[in-house]
Amino acid sequence: MLPFFCAPLRARSIARLGALSLAVLLVPIPASLRAADAPLTLDAARRYAAERSRLLVGREAQAAAARDRAAAATRLPDPTLRLGVNNLPVTGEERFSLTQDFMTMRSVGIAQEFTREEKRRARQARFEREADAAGAAQAAAHADLDREVALAWFERHFEEARRALLLRSRDEARLQIEASEALLRSGRGLPADVIMARSSVEQLGDRVAEADQRIAAATNALARWIGPPADGPLAPPPAFDALPFSDEDLSGRLAHHPQLAVMTRQVDVARAQAEIARTERRSDWSLEFMYSQRGAAYSNMISVNVSIPLQWNRKDRQDRELAAELSTVEALRAEREEALRAHEAEVREMLLESGSKRERIKRYDVSLLPLAQDRTRAALASYRAGNGPLGAVLDARRSEIEVQLDRLQLQRDVARLWAQLNYLVPAGHAAAPSNR
Repeated sequence: MLPFFCAPLRARSIARLGALSLAVLLVPIPASLRAADAPLTLDAARRYAAERSRLLVGREAQAAAARDRAAAATRLPDPTLRLGVNNLPVTGEERFSLTQDFMTMRSVGIAQEFTREEKRRARQARFEREADAAGAAQAAAHADLDREVALAWFERHFEEARRALLLRSRDEARLQIEASEALLRSGRGLPADVIMARSSVEQLGDRVAEADQRIAAATNALARWIGPPADGPLAPPPAFDALPFSDEDLSGRLAHHPQLAVMTRQVDVARAQAEIARTERRSDWSLEFMYSQRGAAYSNMISVNVSIPLQWNRKDRQDRELAAELSTVEALRAEREEALRAHEAEVREMLLESGSKRERIKRYDVSLLPLAQDRTRAALASYRAGNGPLGAVLDARRSEIEVQLDRLQLQRDVARLWAQLNYLVPAGHAAAPSNR
């Protein structure tokens, strides 16, 4: 039994333990841990990828840097402090003396360059356009991230669907082993049929093992984007039966295409740089004030200097700089127009391919798959009645499996095209086209 003086200590320990337990309960649990046991939806995978991406952070840092430069560009250059010794003798009896010669002066001065406000505003506008370009690049990176995550998510989903299909086929093939063994025991079957059925099961088992490896590879590819949540089970896929937009909406979607938005912002940056070159056609000026001290026997002096660069050859210097910047603007605009045409052709091709594959899936559902199933049932009925070989049953079953796998591959292709089209422009991250 504990001594009586340990009772208060024990009570305090219990109180502290209770407080600690309450504090632990009140600690917020990260969303990734709370959702660890929940099936991973595609939207959740995209959120995890956005939270984990360092590229998006880097793009935001670029935009912040450009905004800081824009704020600094409105200020005048820092003044310059000047210290010097003028007319210091180096020969004769007064050499290296700072006070004996009347021309020797110890000077201190300050100089300030006055950059014209027009030029400072032009530089500010350029950095603001760079910030816009960085924001467009962030939106483009987000679109690429959404698309890559969706493709990886669908890859994992369809690999698991493929494995499930092979597992069902293997289970059906095992039933065929039991049936062939039963026929053998009844005297109506052949030993070769049992061996053939077992061989079919082993072949399907090998394909299941291959499917396991492909699922592991797909999980690893998904983990590259979202990390540990990729190891959890997947939720059902989003509906991808319908196209995210029609051919008539194509021009509106492409107007907000992230890559084209980046190129548009690059045109804006080049145009702002051309405006800077235009302002360079007028010179800035600087003012300098200097106070010079001489020996005690001589008077001190002040100096005031104004400096103005002489643009004596503007035609071959400033005007050519401006012409070069304007040519850069036209080059970037031409590249954007060419990229617009290329993206439009690419998206139209994806729309056509998606429509074609959807029609093929309907054909599989209406005719090809039912015919393959009918063939399997007919061959199985003939075999059970003793009118057909087991090889015909296995061939029909293999053909049915291949038809189902081909249909699944078409669904995979449609889902990939849907992901590429649906995440052409990320929701909430589209950069508006420039009106400049």
